[in-house]
Amino acid sequence: MHIVIVGYGRVGRRTVRILSTEGHRVTIVDSDPDRVDRATNAGFDAIIGSGDEERVLEEAGIETADAIGAFTPDLNVNFTACMIGDQHGCRTVLRIDEDYREELYDRYAENVDDVVYPERLGAAGAKTALLGGNFNVVTELATDLQLRVVEVEAGSPAIGRRLSELDLPADVRVYAHGGADESLTIPLPGIELASGDELAIIMDDSAVESLRTQFTAA
Repeated sequence: MHIVIVGYGRVGRRTVRILSTEGHRVTIVDSDPDRVDRATNAGFDAIIGSGDEERVLEEAGIETADAIGAFTPDLNVNFTACMIGDQHGCRTVLRIDEDYREELYDRYAENVDDVVYPERLGAAGAKTALLGGNFNVVTELATDLQLRVVEVEAGSPAIGRRLSELDLPADVRVYAHGGADESLTIPLPGIELASGDELAIIMDDSAVESLRTQFTAA
């Protein structure tokens, strides 16, 4: 199958890697030249441009593609990309970001083939690192409990610090760690964090602001 992926961030990178490993042809669209360079250096086909422009998607081969996945943080770009893909007979998969609300989901879900909400559910892919647990069991522990994959942003205060040195709330648990473009695995306390690293964290809603302060750029 030929699949167009709009957005080469955390979600896009992992999706591209899995699809490519399974033998599918993937073309990446991203408006960030650095991400396009990263994708090209990794051996993938990638073009610079916005996924909500039909001209750009045509350059990516949308007219003959089997599916399009729109995974940028911008819901409007994602939805427009899916609508363009739908016009060309593609299966459409839309990412909704962390500002998820049920009415928002309902509004967009009826217009696309599938919706992904990676901030809550995408982290289930790290289940092999969750000490024998699984996502369903984790979510049943409490109504406000979340499993999130958090990316260490460039310029964040966590860079250069060891996992054991992070000032995390007492009820936050780091269950997996991976370097940029690497699979998540069991974390070691002595690992020093770098830009682009990802952490699979089990937490409740009250810890969101603390994590944002530590892992995002100041």
